[in-house]
Order: sequence, then structure tokens, then C-alpha cells
Amino acid sequence: MEMSSDSDVEELLLLYALSRSQRKRVWVHDINQKRKDLGEYHRLCRELASHEDRFFTYFRMSQDLFKELHELLIPKISKCTTNWRTPISTRERLVICLRYLATGDSHQTIAFSFRVDRSTVGGIVKEVCTEIWNTLQPEYMPSPTEETWKQSEKGYRETWNFPNCVGSIDGKHVSIKCPKNSGSEYFCYKKFFSVVLLAIVDPCYKFTVIDVGSYGRHSDSGIFENSIFYRHYIHGKSLLPDKPLPGTEEPVPHVLIGDEGFALKTYLMRPFPRALATQDERKTNFNKRLCRARRVVENTFGILAQKWRIFLRPIDCDVDTAIDIIKAACCLHNYLRTKQGTAILTPESEDENVPMRALITHRPTNRRSTTAAFETREQFVSYFKQ
Repeated sequence: MEMSSDSDVEELLLLYALSRSQRKRVWVHDINQKRKDLGEYHRLCRELASHEDRFFTYFRMSQDLFKELHELLIPKISKCTTNWRTPISTRERLVICLRYLATGDSHQTIAFSFRVDRSTVGGIVKEVCTEIWNTLQPEYMPSPTEETWKQSEKGYRETWNFPNCVGSIDGKHVSIKCPKNSGSEYFCYKKFFSVVLLAIVDPCYKFTVIDVGSYGRHSDSGIFENSIFYRHYIHGKSLLPDKPLPGTEEPVPHVLIGDEGFALKTYLMRPFPRALATQDERKTNFNKRLCRARRVVENTFGILAQKWRIFLRPIDCDVDTAIDIIKAACCLHNYLRTKQGTAILTPESEDENVPMRALITHRPTNRRSTTAAFETREQFVSYFKQ
């Protein structure tokens, strides 16, 4: 093909020279190419294997439990080796995820420490958290059965002296980065953006049921009544058949116990308003008994936040990833409580707990209750008076 003029040839040669002079895009940054020599996993983590106490502090679990967890996840998080590059090992992927949960550091900080790309950290955290939930949930947070409720009722009756109670319920705001185009849906009354973690806890400080992801502006009662758990176990049903309280003959419903954020129901007991309780010793006594047993769920949230410090600062991810992170942390909580056999805190030792300040509770609700709900609470009031 002939050129129309010498100027056209010169222009093409100039464009070719410019394209050749442009800097080529690198596949892996020069700093990250030294990952296997200087990265945190290949240096510090290897040394921690010789120091069990430091290993536990770093990973929030013992070496045996880490190894067991890793073996469960290997088939789910492994990547194929290609002609282009060797993938990050499954062990290092799990380490990156656990370190992110344990510290709450940003993806960029974790990326610099482990000498990987920031987007790589984000992808690893999301994938590993998803697989932690998929792998651990069926065994360590299964759907509750009748036997589950019976064991929980026995624990609340014997340890916390609150019979016919099958669980303590509460909802907490988990702070997140402002989601794009979300308006005020996630903006809670504490003036930050959040998703809600609603949980029912057994007497051993383990999560029985969780519901994650509701808008921060919603109330505890509204979230609870729109949850899958409510539709499956509460609506038109009963957790367990009614039975008399110890030493009585009249059947009383089995209940959950919550704070002022929930409406009083036949299946859910909340304390009396403070103004009423101060005028009646019976009501004051009921409030003390209920609040002492309800501390189980508060302490559980405290243990969760102190171990996985991602809850101490806003989660800087999209909402779906934040939900995966919260669910994974709750599953890891149950996994470690089960495997480590941590002793149950008794009412006498509860004051030794670190106060839980990371997660914010909901506002009280003034929703009206039915006569049957008031009658059920009165039965507990009369029993605790004895």
C-alpha cells in the first residue's frame, strides 16, 4: 500500500516509536515479587510456629485448631496452578483472612504486610469468609431442633436461674462504610452507617441463630418479625410446648428474653420500664432476674468483638462482603467455643467481663403488647417472688 506522502510515513513511525516507549504494565509489582522472601507469612508466621502463646495471640486460636480449620477449607479455597503463575497457597489465604478479622486493619495495610495486591486481599477475605460459613455452619451453628431448645432451657434454668427460657436475644449495630447509593437506609440513630446483627444465644455463650444484614435504621422487633427464624419457629408455632415453672402447676410458655428494644410477647419477655419497677419490689426482682440472664447475649457480643477486632471499627467493604465477614466471625466464635471448651461464666463471675463497647444496641421500643403477653410476664413475676 502506497503512502500519500512522506509526512504520513513519518507520522506512522512516530506513533510506533511512542507506543514502544510506553512503560509496560507489570503482572506483579517489584515489591510483591519478594513475597516469598520478605512477606509476613513466609517470615513471621513461620517463626510463630515455635511459640504457641504468640501463635494464639496472632491467630486467635491454637495451632491444632488452625490446622484443623485449614484442612476443612483446603478443598474450598485452593486454586489451580497455571502456566502464568503459582497461586497463593491455601494456608496463606487463610492466614490473610484471619489476620484481617483479628486486627481490623485495612486491606491496604494487610497487603503491604503480606506483599500482595490490595485487590487480592479483598478477594481472599470475601472468598474465605464465605467458605468458613459454608463449611462450619452446618456443624457449629445448625438449624435449631427441639433438642437444641431443651438443652438451652436446661442451661438457663440451672446456671442462670431463669426457667422456661430457651435463649437470650439482642440486636447490635455493626458499623460499615457508607454504601453507595443507599440513601438513609443504613444510617442508624447513632449517626453512623450500619447493618444489624440479630442473635439468639444459648447459656454457653454460643450463637444459636443469627440474622445479619438488615438496615441500620430498623428496630429490633421489626427485624426479628421479618426474619426467617421468626417465620419458621415463632409465627403460628411455639418453640417448645408449655410447661409449669418449677414448683407450680399452671403451664407457662417457653420464652426468649430480651431488652427494651423488643416488644413484650407471649414468647418474648422484656423488663418492666424503670419508672414502674421502682414502685414495685416484685417488678424490680423480675427485672434483676431477667437482666442477669440476658447478660449472656451481651457478654457473647463482647467476647466476639474482643477476639475479632474487625468489629471495633467500620468495616470498609461493600455490604455483601460485610455480611459474609460477620457471619464468618460468628461461626468462628462457635467453633472456638466448642473446641476450646471454655468454661461458662457464672452469675458470680460476670462482673469480671470486659464491657462490650464495640457494638451498639438498639433504641427501646414502645410497641403495645397483648393481654396474653402481660399475663405470661405476670406468671414469671409471681414465680420469682417466691
